[in-house]
Amino acid sequence: MTISFSPTRCLLAALICLGTGQALAAGPKLTLSPWAPGLTVETLAFLPADLGPQRLAASERDGLLLLDEQGAPLASLPGTFSGLDRRAAGQQVLLASLDNRRQQALLVSLDPRQRRFGQPVYLPTRDFPVSGLCLYRDDASNLFLFLVGEEGKGEQWLVGHGAQLNPQPQRVRGVPLPPSAQFCQVDDGANQLLVNEENVGWWAYPAHPEAEVVRVPVALRAPFGDVSQVAGAMALVPGGVVALDPKAAQLHLYQQQGAAWTGAATLAVSGLKEPENLALRATAKGLQLLLRDDDDGRLYQGELDWQAKPVPLAPVLPSVGALAQSEPVGRQGDAADDPAIWIHPQQPALSRVLGTNKKQGLLAYDLQGKLLQELSVGRLNNVDVRPNFKLGQQTVDLAVASNRDHNSLSLFSIDRSSGELREAGEIATPLKEIYGICLFQPASGELYAIANGKDGTFLQYRLSAPSGVVQGELVRQFKVDSQPEGCVADDQRQRLFLGEEDVGVWAVDARADQPAQLTSVIKVGPQLHADVEGLALYQSPSRDYLVISSQGNDSYLVLDAEPPFASRGAFRVGLNAAAGIDGASETDGLEVTAVNLGGAWSKGMLVVQDGRKRMPEQTQNFKFVPWAEVTQALQLP
Repeated sequence: MTISFSPTRCLLAALICLGTGQALAAGPKLTLSPWAPGLTVETLAFLPADLGPQRLAASERDGLLLLDEQGAPLASLPGTFSGLDRRAAGQQVLLASLDNRRQQALLVSLDPRQRRFGQPVYLPTRDFPVSGLCLYRDDASNLFLFLVGEEGKGEQWLVGHGAQLNPQPQRVRGVPLPPSAQFCQVDDGANQLLVNEENVGWWAYPAHPEAEVVRVPVALRAPFGDVSQVAGAMALVPGGVVALDPKAAQLHLYQQQGAAWTGAATLAVSGLKEPENLALRATAKGLQLLLRDDDDGRLYQGELDWQAKPVPLAPVLPSVGALAQSEPVGRQGDAADDPAIWIHPQQPALSRVLGTNKKQGLLAYDLQGKLLQELSVGRLNNVDVRPNFKLGQQTVDLAVASNRDHNSLSLFSIDRSSGELREAGEIATPLKEIYGICLFQPASGELYAIANGKDGTFLQYRLSAPSGVVQGELVRQFKVDSQPEGCVADDQRQRLFLGEEDVGVWAVDARADQPAQLTSVIKVGPQLHADVEGLALYQSPSRDYLVISSQGNDSYLVLDAEPPFASRGAFRVGLNAAAGIDGASETDGLEVTAVNLGGAWSKGMLVVQDGRKRMPEQTQNFKFVPWAEVTQALQLP
């Protein structure tokens, strides 16, 4: 039979609207014919591209099936199953389905050439009914499974890497989904999850585990869109989706344009009372389809001469994994903010990572992330450290943090033998909303604190404590046009780098007696995505790098720390499955050192704040990354 085209939509690039009364170019055509009569299955799928013409099916009666082109069984995994998704894994296929008897999702490998299933791996029983599932492979080859449940419950699980399934799947995060969802699909290249909401429409979500939970509509039910009755199953093609309205017996074709979706065509699926379980495979001529009529269980195959225009994808950035992470902070919400690294002068392996909790105070961790000290002094935002500060007759190392409770500088002495922190005083500032802080210590040994406020004001204080009480003398003031936060001083070159969140990074002479002439280092653009957040310097005998938190795309940019500040590339901190550590995203502050801290930290350590703690979901924390991993990922000289 031939399915007719409904002229309510124009197919982009295929239909030419010539004006009132003029003809339209031919629209997409769908031709369907009965397939595999007598075969009883609930869900159908094609083998992934390049693995052969066979098909896959899930049956409540006959199990998981590998079928030939005529629907004859070639291999089976006994049981009763519903739902089906697959990903290629070399010459094998990794399948996900629902075991109806056990009420559990499972993963299993299939060798199509040998016609042999592997040993299934089961997810733990969930506390909600699972109505659908779909697989997702990220750009680091991690394999995830999304579970779609009743009453808006959804979950993302880490289930494999490369061609291997994990023997113990790990729950990554909960995902709030529509309350009547049943079907989902993931576009791996676009890192995009599509989910149906039966009586509302189809939605697109970011699929990456570190992404913010947001959604945009693909298409909505009338009167808000062109879906006449029900949003059902869907199948993805690069840059587009074919979605099924089973009650109206219609296929809708949608094309993605940037972040939005537009209708391309609507086709009536004549002759089927309730088409369901849509499967697609791209061919040179268009799309090959498999459909099931839920009314009588009959199966159909067909051809659709439509191809969506691929959407330009964001560049794939190299990923590094954290080797350690701090214990989660003791406050909910946006709490952890900025780290600093204190170097033990005799035993670098005993160094500490300091971190601010802007709902509590200052925290100190060892290099494995264990919490050693907690100083509840108020809402501290940013922190920095310098050695050899004269506190009366004592020589201590000093940590200084911006205190948002008092719009002041909170100071802490650090015992150079034990690393123990003690409160060492407070310096008031006239700032209305203090924000960032960094320290500058030129070769002369003087110590300066440079604080900024949300209005763009920078204040530079000379710190001293001849009588054991820390004092701050205001020696310079300057301003940027909009909100700053992160800053870092290059003590050797007497240069200050500062970030203006929506603008970019500037360099300025750090000396108090010099004019504050701003020089652009890098502007927000293709590489640096607002907000510009933490800044840090990696300084070794051979190379100096400026590291920037590009918060807008959850990445970290590395520049030469000397003019012309050439870019060395960007990277992300991704999931470390072997260590059970999630990636980092929405990073505020960061710090880096080139000092050999021993073991994996022999080339230095990068510490980044993680704004979205996953696997398991907990309060925010800090991730510890070997700098050697960054060097390798960016091929730094």
